[in-house]
Amino acid sequence: MIVKMKKVQAVVRGTDRKQLLEALQGLGVLHITPINPAKAIAETDIVQSLDSVRRAMQALSGIEPAESAPDISAQEAVDEVLAIQRSQAEYDNRLTSLFRQLEPQAIWGDLTLDDFKALKSADALPQFYLLPKESANQVQAEFVSTIEGADGVKVVVAVIDRSGNAQIPEDAESIPLPSRDNPSIRAEAAEIEANRKKASDRLGKLVSLLPQMESLQTELEEKVQFSVASNSALMEEALFGIEGWVPIDRCATLSSDLESRGIVAGIRILDPEEEEIPPTLIKYPRWVMPIKGLFDMLNTFPGYREMDLAVFFMIAMPIFAAMLTGDGGYGLVFMLPAIIFYKKLVRKMGREGTQLLIIFGAAAFIWGIMTANFFGVTPETMARAGGFFVEGNEDLTYQSLRDGDGGWAMVGKLMMEAPLWQESAEAGRELLIKISFVIGSLHLIVAHLRRSAFLLPDTRGIANIGWAIVLVAMLGLIWSMFFEDDAISVSASLIVIVLAAGMVLVVGFGSPDRNPIKRIGVGIASSLLPLIAAFSDTMSYIRLMAVSLASFYIADAFNSLGATVAESGTWAVGALVVIFGHTLNMALVVIAIFAHGVRLNMLEFSNNAGVEWAGYAYSPFSKSNT
Repeated sequence: MIVKMKKVQAVVRGTDRKQLLEALQGLGVLHITPINPAKAIAETDIVQSLDSVRRAMQALSGIEPAESAPDISAQEAVDEVLAIQRSQAEYDNRLTSLFRQLEPQAIWGDLTLDDFKALKSADALPQFYLLPKESANQVQAEFVSTIEGADGVKVVVAVIDRSGNAQIPEDAESIPLPSRDNPSIRAEAAEIEANRKKASDRLGKLVSLLPQMESLQTELEEKVQFSVASNSALMEEALFGIEGWVPIDRCATLSSDLESRGIVAGIRILDPEEEEIPPTLIKYPRWVMPIKGLFDMLNTFPGYREMDLAVFFMIAMPIFAAMLTGDGGYGLVFMLPAIIFYKKLVRKMGREGTQLLIIFGAAAFIWGIMTANFFGVTPETMARAGGFFVEGNEDLTYQSLRDGDGGWAMVGKLMMEAPLWQESAEAGRELLIKISFVIGSLHLIVAHLRRSAFLLPDTRGIANIGWAIVLVAMLGLIWSMFFEDDAISVSASLIVIVLAAGMVLVVGFGSPDRNPIKRIGVGIASSLLPLIAAFSDTMSYIRLMAVSLASFYIADAFNSLGATVAESGTWAVGALVVIFGHTLNMALVVIAIFAHGVRLNMLEFSNNAGVEWAGYAYSPFSKSNT
């Protein structure tokens, strides 16, 4: 249910500005709307401090905490983390520079600058040349030593010539002595690595102060809110005024609540104007609360004057998630760890998100029981594994499985009791298509009926009843197209009658106007594209079947591949192939739930229900409102 809002304006003496804001922040009921939007910014120093804390906490994420925590304040820890982060970046840049120096100096090996000085003092310092390998034997001097080059094409030649009569080929390139030797470069790199290690160890100790940093972050966020509220309000010499939105059930006691906190304020309570858009606050029934995790993740809110569809999402999303997953084993993988590590996941995902994950897993597990599919293992898999499979004869295969003995036969017979499992693979696919279309049609019909209840007594509510009837006709049309030889046949004349009845309501009541000719003309023109959309929206639910089958075939393919690898290699490698395949498939399933399950609710269902998700969240000015 979307909570009704009232606009509240509060005015106090200018000297009571701080006390009023502190009282409102303590009450936590006023969603502030800036009177001076251009000034709705916080003080620069507070924003910079908050940014520093967030950057420091981000730098510490993923670091394992050390046993001991330093005895410093949260702000000192933030400053130290950022200083270490800067020094680490400098260390990285310096190491990169040192390694670049080492690459072209590989020919000098471990020679030091002192070695070169000693050779020079002994008048035995060579001159080094780089020249093609075939030209090396042309060098003539008092002393010549050839050093193989790194690329094998050119070589380095060391020449000592104290007589001045050396013969050097013209294509030889003189190599200058290094300005710095390799041992000193490596020593500096080792020192930097030691400093990096020391800094990393220090970060491990600072991680233990994350709770204090989180408290500091909360404190600064409250200061940011306070600063924004103060700067964007009405400030005159003698008066200070602020306005915003308050839930209707808190308006009556607002004045007395302020008085109990020592503030006497002039309070004015107004209804929202037609052009005003208050924030959206939704009160969820307790059993619907898990779906809030999805809305929080998507950061979507219905408009204040739209409908709350949370109840319908809470019913439809688990069904869609189960069908898109299509595997009871995957449902267990989603559900059991979430139950076992519930408290840890709550800290990461929130209570609602964790509960929703458990519900999705449970729904997929139940769907797997109903369709006899666990990790791609079906009755056919059990028949093959137990030696009951007869190529090209499904009837004989499953009859043999029913008559068989042993563990494989027992499990296979148990799986064959699944209500949605079919001996014929083709019949199984057709049943999934039927279920997808029926669920899709019901989903869209409920959307229009909900919209009708929202609009009545407006005549457009009757038009939405007409659209619900049209969708019934669309289901009949699709049924006759896909299942021509089905036991449940739908006559063309009945489809036309139902479609015509629905369109009469749509055209007659969809565009209210006192002029009947204009009403009918506008009604016909405005219903043509939605009529086509009704057919395409219903057809789009076939994705539930398609994704479910794709998930099964991927699982089955990896099972077969793993078995082949195990037979030709080892069971360990085969098991790794199977585990990898199912892990990849489960990742694809999660993507499918968001790409298709969320889409069917957010687009097809919401469009038919008339919800555009154009709202923004109710965010009261309060303490610890992170």
